[in-house]
Amino acid sequence: MTSLWKPPVVGDILWWYFPELPELDPGPNPRPALVVRVTVKNDGAVVAVVYGTSQRLDRLSSGEFAIRKAQNPAAFALAGLSFDTKFNFKQIVELPWTDSFFKVPPKAAHGQSPKLGTLHPSMMHAAGAAYLAATGG
Repeated sequence: MTSLWKPPVVGDILWWYFPELPELDPGPNPRPALVVRVTVKNDGAVVAVVYGTSQRLDRLSSGEFAIRKAQNPAAFALAGLSFDTKFNFKQIVELPWTDSFFKVPPKAAHGQSPKLGTLHPSMMHAAGAAYLAATGG
């Protein structure tokens, strides 16, 4: 379960292939993911992420928050996103930190790593509220 890359940290935004659940096979389309937990083990790291999507941004459901360029250009730039994106805490997925799920993005601003960017401090309240709404606590 080892990886070529140093494990990410909570708040990193990564490029990944959302698995086709309930199986843990990498899905066909890459998308951004927000790291919510990292567990380092002897045989590698396990990363808990929530997926991001640029679809249906006109309505946010409970457990979701969005990073929008027009409303927060600094947060959008730091995140490394190409489009306005919402993240959904209703589905937290734990995956091994391997190149099976995580890939180097097309615009590799952080070198040969899956990292797109980082969650801006101004977005912490929105992310925390979405987490609490999704998990109940």
